[in-house]
Amino acid sequence: MAGRSRPPRIAFRLEASAPIGGGHAMRCLSLARALRDRGADCLFLVNGEAQAVVPALAGVACRVVGPDPEATAAAVRAAWPGGADAAVCDLYRWTAPEERAFAAAARRLLVIDDLATAPHHCDLLLNQNFGADAAGYDGLLPPDCRRLVGLDYAMLRPDFAALRPAALERRREAGPPRTILVSLGLTDVGGITGRVCATLATIPDFARAEVVLGPVAPSLARVRAIAAADPRFRCHVGLEDMARVMLDADAAIGAMGSSSWERCCLGLPTLAVILADNQRPTAQALNAARIVTLAGDAAALDDAALRSAIAAFLADADRLRRLSQASAALCDGLGAGRVAAAILESCGR
Repeated sequence: MAGRSRPPRIAFRLEASAPIGGGHAMRCLSLARALRDRGADCLFLVNGEAQAVVPALAGVACRVVGPDPEATAAAVRAAWPGGADAAVCDLYRWTAPEERAFAAAARRLLVIDDLATAPHHCDLLLNQNFGADAAGYDGLLPPDCRRLVGLDYAMLRPDFAALRPAALERRREAGPPRTILVSLGLTDVGGITGRVCATLATIPDFARAEVVLGPVAPSLARVRAIAAADPRFRCHVGLEDMARVMLDADAAIGAMGSSSWERCCLGLPTLAVILADNQRPTAQALNAARIVTLAGDAAALDDAALRSAIAAFLADADRLRRLSQASAALCDGLGAGRVAAAILESCGR
């Protein structure tokens, strides 16, 4: 490795696609920003589809690599012949063998995991989810691996923590919900955003719906048509200032991905829709703890059930206040800084 006069070098390996979604990329971008704020250089190594799915990747150093870990390690060494000071892996399909090959190009490896079902080869393990248990990784990690577990490590952009005081103050005075955020993932699995907007359009008791989609969302044309016909709807593609939109919203209809913790940070009460099997345990746990209201699985919700769930959610202002208070207690928005500090400490920076 080169001397320590240069900035720390951190390599990220992740993927984004229509089936995977953009959540892995978004949380890694938040971590990269916290690392850059501490003087690090960051390099993203991604699949070919990732930059189309997550336009924000255009703002970072980014290279397309093949699926095998040796190609990823070679890309790290091509950028930095001495290797990286640390690497971050956010891939469900890699476990200990692939991580070991990737780790050969870095002094330290952080693995981001949501499942606690497979062995990992890493120096740090991050699970930022509600209800995650450090003991759940017993037997799956090297003995000296540091475990960063729980919502204290939820990786959000700094604007969420910055707007948190104003958001929580606004929630204390909130009345019936007037502005609804609809945010069901950048990739809009199964066209769920269009279904939700079409259903929401039949409900009279709100003033504005802010609808957030990615540029490849299958519902994009349908949502734009709804917005053209109903002036209450406004469509945002590739929105950069999500924190401000969440601040101004009174309630949300949202997916149970990484954006869940953004909504919690700002105390935004949420009607949750499950879009993938891996979201189900967290959604059910949050619903049982009365932190979100769960509409159900998108694939199983017919239009009548969806309308009933939305109408009941928006009609109960007292429940919305309770959800806001419970969700805000979970996440302070400072997790990315904590994770960045742990990475840099691990490699002596």
